[in-house]
Amino acid sequence: MRGAILETRFDQLPVEVYPDNAALGGAAAEGAAQILAAAISRQGHANLIVATGNSQLTFYQALRVRRDIDWQRVTVFHMDEYAGMAPDHPASFRRYLHENFVDAVHPAAFYGVTGDAPNLEQECLRYADLLRTHPADLCCLGIGENGHLAFNDPPYALFHDPVWVKVVELSEASRRQQVGEGYFPTLAEVSTHAITLTIPALLAAQQMLAIVPEKRKAPAVQAALAGPITEQCPASILRTVTHARLFLDVDSFSQVPVPGR
Repeated sequence: MRGAILETRFDQLPVEVYPDNAALGGAAAEGAAQILAAAISRQGHANLIVATGNSQLTFYQALRVRRDIDWQRVTVFHMDEYAGMAPDHPASFRRYLHENFVDAVHPAAFYGVTGDAPNLEQECLRYADLLRTHPADLCCLGIGENGHLAFNDPPYALFHDPVWVKVVELSEASRRQQVGEGYFPTLAEVSTHAITLTIPALLAAQQMLAIVPEKRKAPAVQAALAGPITEQCPASILRTVTHARLFLDVDSFSQVPVPGR
């Protein structure tokens, strides 16, 4: 596995830059494996929150072939799902996780967000209760093209949200990203609302790994690391905590100003 070509820090956030997406995914999988193994050793089990999207694929490819994680002691959660979406829809995040991760590692349990629940407010309460019953040891997340974390989009993101799970309206930028990643043929077919874990719920994990490759993420990474800490760029909140690490490749890091570069 190729190592980082740069290790630095922005405020409190350690940042590691890798030569390409594959090296980033392998390094993030190594970090995740160490955290999960430590939690299992300490308490007999681990709770994991994971993300979806094309940017997470190399991470899952590296993680699911590791043999040093006792997946039968790991409970898996995810962080968002489209409102009204059935689990067999090609764009469903539950389907994505089964196909790319869950069905390969067979965890002790996988608790999906039921986007097509008949009562979405009750589903938010159900999922928040699950998260509090199974405190997360690790949250592995990405950063959206508009700087979102999960589906906490500007201008709707709240750093001090009073709830852990809620129904949100999706910004047009976020919906366009889903078209660009190939999950919907047109913008009109992208759901306008979703259920998401809020920023406080994500930050409540004991450890966080942010996994953000690809050139299309470079403007969001630049804003998150070099711009103000603001809800207009939700990912900027990562600079204020001591339990997160950010994994980038040279493409996603390419717009970040570095002295002497």
